[in-house]
Amino acid sequence: MLYLIPTPVGNLEDITLRALRVLREADLVLAEDTRTTGLLLKHYDISAKLCSHHKFNEHQTAGAFAARMAAGETMALVSDAGTPGISDPGFLLVRACAERGVEVQCLPGPTAFVPALVASGLPCERFTFEGFLPQKKGRATRIESLCGEMRTMIFYESPHRVVKTLAQLAEAFGKERRCAVCREISKMHEEIRRGTLAEMLDHFSQTEPRGEFVLIVEGAAQKKKARSRENAPLSNEQN
Repeated sequence: MLYLIPTPVGNLEDITLRALRVLREADLVLAEDTRTTGLLLKHYDISAKLCSHHKFNEHQTAGAFAARMAAGETMALVSDAGTPGISDPGFLLVRACAERGVEVQCLPGPTAFVPALVASGLPCERFTFEGFLPQKKGRATRIESLCGEMRTMIFYESPHRVVKTLAQLAEAFGKERRCAVCREISKMHEEIRRGTLAEMLDHFSQTEPRGEFVLIVEGAAQKKKARSRENAPLSNEQN
C-alpha cells in the first residue's frame, strides 16, 4: 500500500488525524526532505523510519520502492508542504505502484492553490492549474499559449521571480486583467492582494516580495459568437 499524505503548507495544525495515524503506522515514510519531515514528526511525537525521495533521485528509486510495496510493505509519501504530486515528487512513484498492482490512496488535505483560488474573488467553478512556469526555455511560449484561456489561471511562483512573472503576464494578457496575489498561505504573514496585473506589478516592484506565492489570474473574456439581428439570415416568416 502507498499512502500519499498531504502535509501543512504553513500552520502545523493543518493536518488530519488520519494522516498522523498513517505516518505512525507506515513501515517507511518517503520524504522530499527528511529534515523538514523530521520536524513535523517530532512536533507530533511520531517515530518513523525516513528515507529520501525527491526530484533528484525519484527516477532511480520509484521502481525499487514500488517493488517493496508489492512484496507487502506499506509506505507513506510526503512532500515538504502540501499534497505530493502537485508541483512536487509523486507521479513517478504512483505510476510505478499502479504498474505493479500496488494500491494507492491519497488522503485529503492541504494544498496551497485551493485556498488561494477560493479566496481570490475570481471565478473558481472552472480553472486551470499551471504550477510553476518554465524558468527559461519555453517560458514565453507557455505564457503566449494562455492568452486566450478563458478559465481562471493558477500559477506558483518564488519571491525572486514574482515581479518578472507579473510583468510578463501583464504584457501578454493586458495590464487591466484582474488577479489576486496570495503569499504565505496559512502562515503568520499570510496576505492576499487583489487588483489588476498592473497594480500588483507596481506594488511588488516597490515592496520586496517575501514568501511563497500563488498567482490567481482572471481568464480571457469570452468572445461574443452571436451575430447581430441585422446580419442573421432571415427566417421563413421574414421571407
